[in-house]
Amino acid sequence: MQEKVKYLIIGQGLTGTWLSYFLHKQGISFKIINDPQTVSATSVASGVINPVTGRRIVQTWMIDILLPFAIDAYKEFQENISVAIIKKAPILSIHPSLQMKVSFDYRLTHDNVYLKENDTSSLEQYFNAPFGSGEIDQCFWIDLIQFLKTGQQKISNHFIEAYFDVSDMTLNEQGVQWKNIIAEKIIFCDGLNTMNNPYFKALPFVPNKGEALIVKIKGLAPTNIYKTNITIVPWQDDLFWVGSSYEWSYSDTLPSKSFKEKMVAALDAVLKIPYEIVDHFVGIRPANTERRPFVGLHPQYPQLGICNGMGTKGCSLAPYFAKQLIDHIEHGKHIEAEADIKRFTSILSA
Repeated sequence: MQEKVKYLIIGQGLTGTWLSYFLHKQGISFKIINDPQTVSATSVASGVINPVTGRRIVQTWMIDILLPFAIDAYKEFQENISVAIIKKAPILSIHPSLQMKVSFDYRLTHDNVYLKENDTSSLEQYFNAPFGSGEIDQCFWIDLIQFLKTGQQKISNHFIEAYFDVSDMTLNEQGVQWKNIIAEKIIFCDGLNTMNNPYFKALPFVPNKGEALIVKIKGLAPTNIYKTNITIVPWQDDLFWVGSSYEWSYSDTLPSKSFKEKMVAALDAVLKIPYEIVDHFVGIRPANTERRPFVGLHPQYPQLGICNGMGTKGCSLAPYFAKQLIDHIEHGKHIEAEADIKRFTSILSA
């Protein structure tokens, strides 16, 4: 028996969860297909929203719009559940070098919105901080494991656990058909799998490998994110996420000895208190050369959509652009030009 829905969403990572959430909220019919054998980059990400970036400590792209939208969206998402999905966690920036201290101090008095001075003495029992420290305000931690779990529970009646093969999909003028499901639109937000999708593989994806450790650090306050030349993020109880790496060229997707040794050396250099390594994992991020998302409908096949390529800023980008894509399809609203895949019309039409 055939089932008709308006949307078929492929992938229940960060972006797919937000698409399903906004569709469910508006009462629009959909099914979401997720392959349980595919490890989502979301499930191993740090979950940090940081409004500044880079060695120059500049504001991230569109953050004045993205940040308030994301905060409201995550707070709304966690309503009526007993677990907090979003937690405010200012970053205590422990300057790893004199150069980084100079950069931070410069930004304090130039185009500064999010930086603050702080008292390094409060950190001295936990950290070595010879170059001092500062604070980045309006930073948040998203409990991504709970987010994905809750997202699936919210749309359990729409959720299908299965491998999606593009070759099993049939296009027609009315939309698409996959097995017994007929949909007007299909939206791909399945991370790296889209790189092998014949309709979207021409997009300039450049995946990168990220590794992280889960470390037990008893006594360290879970109210802050700690950043030096590594990032230490509250995880749960006395556990912290420590990382991360960005490998643009890699031969495998396995945890590496070199990364672990590098993290141990960094932790030994900065921490004054004992720690214990509990886990070591890997995620492959669906990044791209432009460091801007891929959002929109295919120029030749308007039945096909994409919301992907969020990279390392997914926690702030995904809710905003998932909503933009739905509003574009449903109400004709525009998609941010730097994210709209119209900018790739020529290569997608070749």
